[in-house]
Amino acid sequence: MLSNQQKYSQVIKEEARRLGFLFCGISKADFLEQEAPRLEAWLKGGSHGEMGYMENHFDKRLDPRKLVDGARSVISLGLNYYSKASQTDQDAPKISKYAYGRDYHTVIKKKLKELLSVINERIGEVSGRAFVDSAPVLDKAWAQKAGLGWVGKNTNLINQKAGSFFFLAELIVDLDLEYDIPATKDHCGTCTRCIDACPTDAIVGPYIVDGSRCISYLTIELKNEIPSEFKGKMDNWMFGCDVCQDVCPWNRFSTIHNEAAFQPNPGLLDMSKKDWEDITEEVFQKVFQKSPVKRTKYSGLKRNIDFLLLK
Repeated sequence: MLSNQQKYSQVIKEEARRLGFLFCGISKADFLEQEAPRLEAWLKGGSHGEMGYMENHFDKRLDPRKLVDGARSVISLGLNYYSKASQTDQDAPKISKYAYGRDYHTVIKKKLKELLSVINERIGEVSGRAFVDSAPVLDKAWAQKAGLGWVGKNTNLINQKAGSFFFLAELIVDLDLEYDIPATKDHCGTCTRCIDACPTDAIVGPYIVDGSRCISYLTIELKNEIPSEFKGKMDNWMFGCDVCQDVCPWNRFSTIHNEAAFQPNPGLLDMSKKDWEDITEEVFQKVFQKSPVKRTKYSGLKRNIDFLLLK
């Protein structure tokens, strides 16, 4: 005989699969004791660069009960975005795979709201909040606690069967559920491919990334000019970077996503090097209408492209 917690967890995982999520794991909403000193050291070392918001809500990042009243469970979900599509012009400035299609924040938030709605319909009145990379939640720590994978040397969450090309999101709810077994085994072994391949030496050691040197940070989060020390080291990336994932052996198990919203904008992949160099604000607004690239704004993307042209 299944307990209520087991039944409820089954319902949630079935619905998550129906909504297209690659993974769904559940952990107890509790204080993240092991992550506290790591986060503090990372912030003290200045690895967050200009991302001042990382210093805010330190206590909330470590305890979901401070984010959601009466929180009992953290439902961690993964949504695949892996694509074999690539830009036609091999000399064109590069854009990260995750930004080929619609903004994942919008896509995932909609799915999470639907999941919460189903929980309320099939289980009863449950209070909760959805989080998609936009609030003080340590999503990789929760995903590991929920058994979805381990945090690799490039600090991405890696799953043995699916690699790392997936988004993470959470539903924090005031409902007791059956909790999954945390992923405690590290399968990186002696491999250092991600460390060796990082163009800007942002992976300063196994499991330690200096965010202020990461190409994703430099092309998206950084609002000031890109420091001249990175001239010639950007590997032609104008938005984001996939290098540490592309070289990871576990990503040979990645499968192509089936999320319609993540299909590349038809004009995006066909733009030539010259098209990008001559891009106007009008073209930017058209190509990136509902894209995560809008986050960097036209001025930010132009800055990035111009920086790549510097010799």
